[in-house]
Amino acid sequence: MDMLRIVIRWYAALLRWLLVIAVGVLIVPVSLQIFSRYTELIPAYIWTEEMARFLFVWMIMIGAMLGIYEGRHFEVDVWPRLAPRAQAALRLVSNLAVLGFALVFVWAGWYFTRFAWNRISELAELPLWLIHMAWPIAGLTWLLFTGEQIYDNLRTLVTGQVPRDMDEAPDAGARGGSAT
Repeated sequence: MDMLRIVIRWYAALLRWLLVIAVGVLIVPVSLQIFSRYTELIPAYIWTEEMARFLFVWMIMIGAMLGIYEGRHFEVDVWPRLAPRAQAALRLVSNLAVLGFALVFVWAGWYFTRFAWNRISELAELPLWLIHMAWPIAGLTWLLFTGEQIYDNLRTLVTGQVPRDMDEAPDAGARGGSAT
């Protein structure tokens, strides 16, 4: 499991960098849209709106993947501070809900991507599967990250001991972060 945790941490780090890059690249088409709308200095580019939309979708999906990894997604604080086993049981319920959504994203995303496989976007003429594959990739990533969290929560439920990389706080996810 230690090797898998290392791979998961590297994957999460890669996702963070991809998110930073996507935000940085998004600045270009959005800036071109703004400048072309209010000045005559540059022509109005048609592809910028579509490129911005594609990047925005990927930013949302990568952010959702990282939210699951950090335990800051789909979590609501309504319970008082609980014992480790009770907290692990509540987290398992949350993990199972995320697992359900992940399976839907994988299954529906696969069909969504297959539907767009031989299609191109109207303006930028980009392959549509580039944007559609964000859904099954997000679902597979959620399965990976949630699987690790389920393992940790089951271990806490059985042993009563909180793994060293988890926090006991009711609002903390598997990464020990706080949702607030």
